[in-house]
Amino acid sequence: LEIYTISRDFFMKTVNDIRSEFLNFFKGKGHAVVPSSPLVPQNDPTLMFTNSGMVQFKNVFTGTEKRDYTRATTAQKSVRAGGKHNDLDNVGYTARHHTFFEMLGNFSFGDYFKEEAISYAWELVSKNFVLPKDKLLVTVYHEDEDAAKLWKKIAGFSDDKIIRIATNANFWMMGDTGPCGPCSEIFYDQGDKLWGGPPGSKDEDGDRFLEFWNLVFMQFEQFDGGKRRIPLPKPSIDTGMGLERISAIMQGKLSNYDIDLLRDIIEHSADLTGVSPDGDQAPSHRVIADHLRASSFLIADGVLPSNEGRGYVLRRIMRRGMRHAHLLGASEPLLYKLLPTL
Repeated sequence: LEIYTISRDFFMKTVNDIRSEFLNFFKGKGHAVVPSSPLVPQNDPTLMFTNSGMVQFKNVFTGTEKRDYTRATTAQKSVRAGGKHNDLDNVGYTARHHTFFEMLGNFSFGDYFKEEAISYAWELVSKNFVLPKDKLLVTVYHEDEDAAKLWKKIAGFSDDKIIRIATNANFWMMGDTGPCGPCSEIFYDQGDKLWGGPPGSKDEDGDRFLEFWNLVFMQFEQFDGGKRRIPLPKPSIDTGMGLERISAIMQGKLSNYDIDLLRDIIEHSADLTGVSPDGDQAPSHRVIADHLRASSFLIADGVLPSNEGRGYVLRRIMRRGMRHAHLLGASEPLLYKLLPTL
């Protein structure tokens, strides 16, 4: 057991390893590896920030833009700190919330649909990432019997491992308008040491069952604030896997903030302030690590602090990070000293 533990830790995959493995897996399945788009959406004035991998492909899904590939994969930098998707106030106090995160995804633009998407997901999760089957379960939209049958056929899941959800939690929409469709989410059971019940139960908001990959079956385009939907020219696929979440699972951590990428920043913050990274003031270290990432990438993509719009959100993020540095006792500017570690 001791040898196994040492070997497991020694060969633990880093965040960079996991990102590369995801992209290379789908490259091997004929997907074009497309660079992350900027955090300021180039093709959607309805969004404050790029909040998911599909944003740069919105016009491809609707058929108004053509590209020289019909399947793609990305590691998309994303921000959810303003507008409809706003997680700012939760950051630092939960295991999963971030203002900045990376979304791994694979996309089909009228090329393949549900069966191939589920097959690819199951192959990657079970064979490449080697997640134990008994720890996994999935949800499907309650009207989507095709997805339920495919999970049973491809993964061999029993009925109790395929949970039908009747709410919009399993019908994905980018916003009030745009591409949408039913989805299937993959969950990991982190064990009974954590409180929580399976999706759809009264205790679903607990941390025990962690959703880490969402497969969206794009079938419609939504208009008029959701009052009208029309079928897309070709059914398509949009998936999103949180890099920080899958890294926590694969590294055996119960919090995203304990994965190597974020832990390095947190430990540097602890060294500079002399405050333990794991004590009562741990939330402040987590806020600093998250807000450093968000601020740095937003500035790199051309957003600067201001009193309105995107610049005001950036200003709030920076001020919140600075406030928590002050709470840790920092009398001099701290965040810039952490940038080399980031």
